[in-house]
Amino acid sequence: MKINIVGGGPSGLYFALLMKKSDPAHEIVVLERNAPDDTFGWGVVFSDKTLSYLKENDEETHQSITDRFAMWDNVDVIHRGQKMTIRGNRFSGIARIELLNILQTRCRELDVSLRFRTEVSDIESLAQDCDLLVGADGINSAVRQTYRQSFEPDLSLRSNKYIWYGTRQLFHGLTLTFRESEAGVFAAHSYKFNKTTSTFIVECDPQTWESAGFAAMSEDETREYLEKVFADDLQGRQLLSNNSKWINFVNVRNNHWSHQNVVLLGDALHTAHFSIGSGTKLALEDAIALYKCFQTFGDVREALAEFERVRKPVIEAYQEAAHESLIFFENVKDYMHLEPFDFAYKLMTRSKKIDYENLKKRDPKFIADYEAAGS
Repeated sequence: MKINIVGGGPSGLYFALLMKKSDPAHEIVVLERNAPDDTFGWGVVFSDKTLSYLKENDEETHQSITDRFAMWDNVDVIHRGQKMTIRGNRFSGIARIELLNILQTRCRELDVSLRFRTEVSDIESLAQDCDLLVGADGINSAVRQTYRQSFEPDLSLRSNKYIWYGTRQLFHGLTLTFRESEAGVFAAHSYKFNKTTSTFIVECDPQTWESAGFAAMSEDETREYLEKVFADDLQGRQLLSNNSKWINFVNVRNNHWSHQNVVLLGDALHTAHFSIGSGTKLALEDAIALYKCFQTFGDVREALAEFERVRKPVIEAYQEAAHESLIFFENVKDYMHLEPFDFAYKLMTRSKKIDYENLKKRDPKFIADYEAAGS
């Protein structure tokens, strides 16, 4: 097969290496607009289940990734200055740029053609020049836009603003911190992804954003403002910017997943709110699912139809859970009156994938403390 892939993110690269590994005769080209060392954001998160999938499908990639992981099993919730720890939640973090470099290296080892700094202007010609065109080109996908009448995308811009920073302050676990200021309520999502650095995403509702005056602030002024809001949590460390800008989360869905020999992967196909930490996980699992469909079906259209049939229900379930989580954060000001353990319990059960019995199994001590607090 001749396969053209638009987008050199995790889903595009991983699908490329799996297909090339399965049959070296495949002619596979990955076209990426950015340079190989360009990336936006800081650390990304995996679950144990995703790691097992990586190990099963390409041991070399799995080993390279796990060698660089920071791992934890706790979620820390900070409300009214009190920290509550909930264990039994196994996750791993890695720098996004390290993940991309690992996948790039593996692709080169397998003789996948990687073409960086390549802007694709004619999607239709690219599709006609191959057996399979994969649109792994992110939220603003040009492939999806070209065939929008077939994909029937639904892009919903959510109300909250968020900004993605790093910091040298290490958060040893997924830490969800809630701070009230004169402007309103700010939430921080933070976790370490190597020995020196943590991701630090700050989120707030539009009223808080406007009241704080961020529209008129420079990048440095914004960082300084947020460093003051989270001064107790950062302990004097600065927030680190990597082209960090306030943006709104875009919820991406597509009614159809393929058009003739064209298919979407990753954020071009779907998004799930970052509060459940599943974006990169779902992108890699997309790649695995699509690859397996081609192992079963030799015909491109049959493989793409099977991919949608088996994968779409899985994604829809994640998106439903992510939507419930998103709604919690959009309305978090309504819960700030709760006592710390009540708040933490509400937060942990927000997506409805976790309930009382599940929490008790994961961390009996947290449930005991929750009940002892009079909840």
